[in-house]
This record gives sequence, C-alpha cells and structure tokens, in this order.
Amino acid sequence: MASGSGSGSGSAAPGVDVADAPAAMAAVTVEPRPPAARLSELGVRSWPKWGGPPGRYALSYGARQTCYVVRGRVSATVEGSPERAIQFGAGDLVVFARGTRCTWHIAAAVDMHYAFDPS
Repeated sequence: MASGSGSGSGSAAPGVDVADAPAAMAAVTVEPRPPAARLSELGVRSWPKWGGPPGRYALSYGARQTCYVVRGRVSATVEGSPERAIQFGAGDLVVFARGTRCTWHIAAAVDMHYAFDPS
C-alpha cells in the first residue's frame, strides 16, 4: 500500500491521481473494465486486499503500484495538478507511477487488490 494518512477511519489507502498536466497524466493510468483474461494474466485475485471507508487520504508512492478496484468510487488529485480529478471505481485497473503524490477522495467505501512493482 502507498504510505499516507487519511481523515477517515481505517488504515491508509493506496494513492490516487488526477489532472490535465502531462506529468499528472503520466503519474496515474486508469484502464476501465479490463477483460477477465487480462486480470487473470496479472494474477489480480492473488494480490493482497485493502479496503477503506469514505474519506480523504494523502498518499505517496515509493514504488509503482497497480490496483484493481472491486467496489467503491474514488476521485483523486495528483500533487501539483489540482485542476482536474481522475475518477475510478469498481472494475477499473489503476496504475500509480513511482514517486506519485496524490490525494484520494473516497466517495463510496473501497475494496481493492493491489501489487507493488519494485523496479
């Protein structure tokens, strides 16, 4: 999981992103509803799980993180690019680049699988 602190109860959420700026767009990638074959190829169901209640979470990614959202809805903004939030939720595969700093705004409680890539 990304490191961070949240205003909601529970453990720190994994990071999220936003914005129009090229740097922000490179920081977070959302793949809406990838096919089951892709999820199987990645081994998503074997990844650790995290869940969080509605709230706001400031996150920092020391490694690339891939998340598959099982349920919930999030709006995220990347540090330095607050103009436009990135939206993702149930069924989406989301990748946060190493070094990304963002704030997640969880609108509906989130359950997700996640994996870190140390490279």
